[in-house]
Amino acid sequence: MKKIFAILLTFTALLASNGEDARFFRIAGPIATTITSFSAEGHVTWTNIPTNTTFTVQTTASLVSETNWVDYIQLPVTNAVTTNRLFDPNPPTGLVLIPAGSFIMGNTFGGGPGPLHSVYVSAFYMERYEVTKALWDAVYQWATNHSYNFEYGAQGKAANHPVHSVTWYDAVKWCNARSEKEGRLPAYYTNAAQTAIYRSGQLNVDNSWVKWVAGYRLPTEAEWEKAARGGTSGHRFPFGDTITQNQANYFSQTTYAYDISATRGYHRSFVNGGIPWTSPVGYFTSNGYGLYDMAGNVFELCWDWSGDYSSAPQTDPHGPTIIGSVRVGRGGSWNVDASFAQVFNRNPNISPPTTRSVDLGFRSVLPTVQ
Repeated sequence: MKKIFAILLTFTALLASNGEDARFFRIAGPIATTITSFSAEGHVTWTNIPTNTTFTVQTTASLVSETNWVDYIQLPVTNAVTTNRLFDPNPPTGLVLIPAGSFIMGNTFGGGPGPLHSVYVSAFYMERYEVTKALWDAVYQWATNHSYNFEYGAQGKAANHPVHSVTWYDAVKWCNARSEKEGRLPAYYTNAAQTAIYRSGQLNVDNSWVKWVAGYRLPTEAEWEKAARGGTSGHRFPFGDTITQNQANYFSQTTYAYDISATRGYHRSFVNGGIPWTSPVGYFTSNGYGLYDMAGNVFELCWDWSGDYSSAPQTDPHGPTIIGSVRVGRGGSWNVDASFAQVFNRNPNISPPTTRSVDLGFRSVLPTVQ
């Protein structure tokens, strides 16, 4: 199937062929713009006066109704001419492009986590699905034959279910192994010299030990939250402000008004075959960026040590530089209630680097420039 992109205001269509449904884009303002060019690779250039404002690019799958448009990215603009990449017609296998842009990070409904702050995140690729047992096994087999050592490895209920019971250390080493297996430069090293690849042991890898524009790695908290929001602003979940078991695999209960599921308790479609009661990846609808299971199924490990937010605007933050006691997990799971599945919820208590849990997995990201 061909994918048709249209940049509204010029009503010009782009053709691409990555097998997805039609998608249309428009620049919603806040001031008038003139689109001067766009490419088949998804780069759009526009001019505007004045500068120093934030533009919102919106998207829709149908032009039938004006109410179908939803936010896709918010982009701070400081020049009269702006070029940004909205999509990639040929992303790396299994990944999707998360376009560069800014968002408000934290709980916009009040309470923690906070304070709210603006974060600009550069473009990156994220795995469409949580790492499956099948993908884990393929990389793991290669890794153990190429000088990698894993303390525990990972488990999974089925080949197409997410892995679980993986430690932060083993997930990081697996990302390096995946990079090397594909001929990419690894991201993680054993010290700031960035010469010895991290392949064994349990090292508290420091921010300075990471080649941030190299291979596969865990997402930062900021990358994860921006991606989970799917381009929308201020919502509680990747798909809106309420949640049901038609949208995610989680433990439903009446405690929270935003949990409006008609069914309660563990998701009845997956309570079989013994714990864990995970669901196949991609079972539910994706968010605005085409990512699945950003709410529920398994918690997802992030890069960052747990620490307080700054109230100041940030660009591509990597989290605290001081080594802490726990790394942060995100996204909720099959085993916990809807509050954990909120896009801003931080779950530091479940993920010391040595933690292994039947509802803890991960997905990896890849930089766009290597």
